[in-house]
Amino acid sequence: MVGRKSCCVAGMELIMRDFTNAKKIVIKVGTSTLTFANGSLNLKRIEELTRVITDLKNSGKEIILVSSGAIGVGISRLRLGEKPQDSPSKQALAAVGQCQLMAIYDEFFRKYNQIVGQVLLTKDVVTNEKMHKNAVNTFVRLLKYDVIPIVNENDTISTDEIEFGDNDTLSAHVANIVGADLLIMLTDIDGLYDKNPAERGATLIPEVMKITDEIRKNAGGAGSNLGKGGMETKVLAAEIAAKSNTETIIISGEKPSLVYEIFENAQVGTHFNLNGDRK
Repeated sequence: MVGRKSCCVAGMELIMRDFTNAKKIVIKVGTSTLTFANGSLNLKRIEELTRVITDLKNSGKEIILVSSGAIGVGISRLRLGEKPQDSPSKQALAAVGQCQLMAIYDEFFRKYNQIVGQVLLTKDVVTNEKMHKNAVNTFVRLLKYDVIPIVNENDTISTDEIEFGDNDTLSAHVANIVGADLLIMLTDIDGLYDKNPAERGATLIPEVMKITDEIRKNAGGAGSNLGKGGMETKVLAAEIAAKSNTETIIISGEKPSLVYEIFENAQVGTHFNLNGDRK
């Protein structure tokens, strides 16, 4: 693991997080974090996110950003009012929204003297050996050039056969491709709960060492109106990321500055350490 220490308090093991040595970080941000309910971009939050990422990068970490939001922004841009269900419409919305989303990222990152590069992927990058190698090489070179890769699914051309289905899954595969130490998922809830967090008495689960049937049950539920993934896809993403020994943390995206607390080893969100201790 990037770091896990434990001690006993009143007979109970207390997990002490240690991400001091985490260098390569994938940050996934969901549509609900980036936009208001009407699909318009939440510029204040995006600006804060870009500042946090720049700070982390300046501290010596390599950051890859997986960003949702293209279709939601496209809906707002074309003033449709609701998300269509047919593939051609969603692909057209992605084409429109992706342009605006990248323009905003470029504008904000440029304020901090950061260069960004767009990477659009389909599931072929996982199943096709040549495409996988090309993706690895592209990420390696972008990071070498001191560029922040901004990744999204290529929704404009994706079909059922070649789509990831949601950016939670995409972010986990990106973590595998780049060999990330840590996957941070910013969402509209502050972690995994033992039952519906809207119910009275719901308790946040701070540490998950194994994906059990109970964990899967706790994670059940759909995503927001504009986004695709719910907590269930995030738990699945943590499993996928663990294949490359990447740990996952789910935290609220309402305040992107909360990411700082992860590297201060605070007990925030839900931490998935599915590989146990590792050096």
